[in-house]
Amino acid sequence: MTFTEKVTELLEKGLEEKPSIFLIDLNISDGFKVMVTIDGDHGVTLQDCIDISRAIEHNLDREEQDFSLEVASAGVSSPLKNVRQYKKNLGRTLKVKTGSENIEGELVEVNEEFITLAWQAREPKKIGKGKETVQKQQQIPYSDIKEAMVTITFN
Repeated sequence: MTFTEKVTELLEKGLEEKPSIFLIDLNISDGFKVMVTIDGDHGVTLQDCIDISRAIEHNLDREEQDFSLEVASAGVSSPLKNVRQYKKNLGRTLKVKTGSENIEGELVEVNEEFITLAWQAREPKKIGKGKETVQKQQQIPYSDIKEAMVTITFN
């Protein structure tokens, strides 16, 4: 079994013990630097990171392979990569970049194929002069999303 296979297996076992935590990214560099990024349905605590780190580190032999390990939570400024992350952020405002446009709106629906954003826009009136506020809504398939970020607002 290779080093990467061992780390992957240990990580999966550690995540099985914490069903609300899920993997966002696992990166193992040529120098055996292991970077694990996790997220959770209800956020990630420091203890969650420690537990996942221990699940990996305590079951590897540094005499066999020297390595460094870093376990971190997906930060506020990290793009959404996983359907579970979208579900967790239902009701929040997202900035979504697709191939042709940038859309900012409230995440109102999430399923396995697409997300739905809703927002208000000012558009010219159909009859007469001036503009009116209209409610817009758009379904965006995951395949069209280049990047999606949660917009943080301070009230």
